[in-house]
Amino acid sequence: MHATMMDYPLTLAHYLERAGTLLGDREIVTRLPDRSVHRYRFGDFHRRARQLASALARAGLKRGQPVATMMWNNYPHQEAYFGVACAGGVLHTLNFRLHPGDIAYIANHAGDRFVIVDDVLLPLFEKVRPEIAAERVFVVALSGQPVPAGYESYEDLLGTGDADDDLPRPEEGDACGVCYTSGTTGRPKGVVYSHRAMVLHTMAMCMTEPFGLSQNDTIMPVVPMFHANAWGLPYGAVASGARIVLPGPHLDPVSLLDLAEAEGVTFAAGVPTIWNGILQALDAEPDRWSLAAGLRTAVGGSAASEAMIRGFDRHGVRTIHAWGMTETTPLGSAAVLKSSMEALDEDTRYDYRAKQGIAMPFVDMRLMNDSGIVPRDGETMGELQVRGPWVAAAYHESDELADKWTDDGWLRTGDVATIDAEGFMKITDRTKDLIKSGGEWISSVDLENALMGHDAVSEAAVIAVRHAKWEERPLAVVVLKEGAEADADALQGHLAGRFAKWWLPDDYVFVDEIPRTSTGKFLKSALRERFEERLVAGDG
Repeated sequence: MHATMMDYPLTLAHYLERAGTLLGDREIVTRLPDRSVHRYRFGDFHRRARQLASALARAGLKRGQPVATMMWNNYPHQEAYFGVACAGGVLHTLNFRLHPGDIAYIANHAGDRFVIVDDVLLPLFEKVRPEIAAERVFVVALSGQPVPAGYESYEDLLGTGDADDDLPRPEEGDACGVCYTSGTTGRPKGVVYSHRAMVLHTMAMCMTEPFGLSQNDTIMPVVPMFHANAWGLPYGAVASGARIVLPGPHLDPVSLLDLAEAEGVTFAAGVPTIWNGILQALDAEPDRWSLAAGLRTAVGGSAASEAMIRGFDRHGVRTIHAWGMTETTPLGSAAVLKSSMEALDEDTRYDYRAKQGIAMPFVDMRLMNDSGIVPRDGETMGELQVRGPWVAAAYHESDELADKWTDDGWLRTGDVATIDAEGFMKITDRTKDLIKSGGEWISSVDLENALMGHDAVSEAAVIAVRHAKWEERPLAVVVLKEGAEADADALQGHLAGRFAKWWLPDDYVFVDEIPRTSTGKFLKSALRERFEERLVAGDG
């Protein structure tokens, strides 16, 4: 017997056409650079995205050619997410927080043919323009200023297209987007996404678990649209018919809280750095904002502490801890409690919620160490390896890091983790960040999360420093909350009841800020470099 189902292509074009045909009254809201608000409907978005696709095709864009964006989270960027792909092109979101040399390398390595730039980012773009080979640059004029000489207008580009054109019909295996990893060593690597991968990823993230996106939601992607496809939210919002709120360049905690309150946001996503600031603002003025009942937030990019999850619960905000990476499109797992866990005591439930959670449908996970596959006992650590239909199988035109994939086809994530009997995965470290003391491993992530549970601590990073006897020992680098006080003895006492004595940091350093990567993660390589000559002399 053979299947009798139609061979229907899984492409982003379907989501765009469905939005225009069935969901045309849904609203997209953008906070502009001057803090005014732009509003339009899915019907307008559908028409303009098709105009963009038509204009790019008429400008000579061929199937598989990339179009770069250097843009904040705003409605023209949302148009590009669909318009470029539906023209047969490949959306390439440039991370403008990278060093100009890296941006130029990425644009040229990808072969970007056209670039779309927000006018407020032109000063940044000017630093790389002489170094990139793109043919044409289109400026999105959201600040009210005229487009400078030497550039073309995005609106004029749209005017050359026709929403009624017959657009190219992408196949599900065609590339629709590319993101480059922001690794701290070596050149960034390109991950190219297919229409099929993106459609399946979108369907999975919209399921009741983990995020349950629907027409009843107002979604605010705080995660930048240049970072791992904004975690898929530009696609998930359109697919589900949710109202979309885009914050533009205003990402400080007060601006985000004001916007979330004004627009009735019910779902938002971002990295822990953002949410730490928002939680501190809510704690400082708990009666200032009236947020939507049942507001959900997805936190990923780096580990969210249990203290943060508990803190948001106090304000009626439900935090969903998730894990992923550029190579996984990015969603790989999420910590949503199973129904059988609701009867567990409160502390145990929080312990599960602070893990990175269970694998998404179609994402297979395993842990490997020198002995082979690691048992799911919640204690034994191993390198996390994954595979699935939205997991990369190679990097774009790069033979480097070929050992990133195993001989049997699994992606080696570089994360060290445990998986318990319930299937909940917990990241314990990056392979390069694990601390090896006397032949035993210490998790810097566990120590950091515990430190950030102290009332006086805003942020904490733990790194390995040299030790004459034990080879390496933990050094804690701590940022205190404004006006708070704590010393090394107080923090050591806070940790003492949670970890074995040999896990405890041998020293503490108090700093004003911790260096970060372009995506908001702690830049531990910079800390290791700063303290590389430090030799601790504790007993360990």
